[in-house]
Amino acid sequence: MKFSESLKKNRDFQHVYKNGRSNANRYLVMYVTDNGLEKNRLGISVSKKVGNSIVRHRLTRLIRESYRLNEELFPCGKDIVVIARAAAKGKGCREIESALLHLGRLHRMIQINQ
Repeated sequence: MKFSESLKKNRDFQHVYKNGRSNANRYLVMYVTDNGLEKNRLGISVSKKVGNSIVRHRLTRLIRESYRLNEELFPCGKDIVVIARAAAKGKGCREIESALLHLGRLHRMIQINQ
């Protein structure tokens, strides 16, 4: 990820949950807040309710890759937390990427005419 880094600290996640706006679709939930930096910070959360560690890590990789491929569409200076829902289990790269872009449009961060 060229313009972004990972969100790792629990207090950073809690700040985004408390102060950020959220939108959801069938597969993902996205919280967004401003971070005052010149780069984005992306946090990904996949609960144990979604599946075992293999399933959770696969979803994490799919979300991270979907974001990386479309990173230039997101404006800088945001903290983004993406939470995978149980319905995302077993979905492919295209469905996860489509869900991520849909949430970006709902947050009015990206404009894609589709």
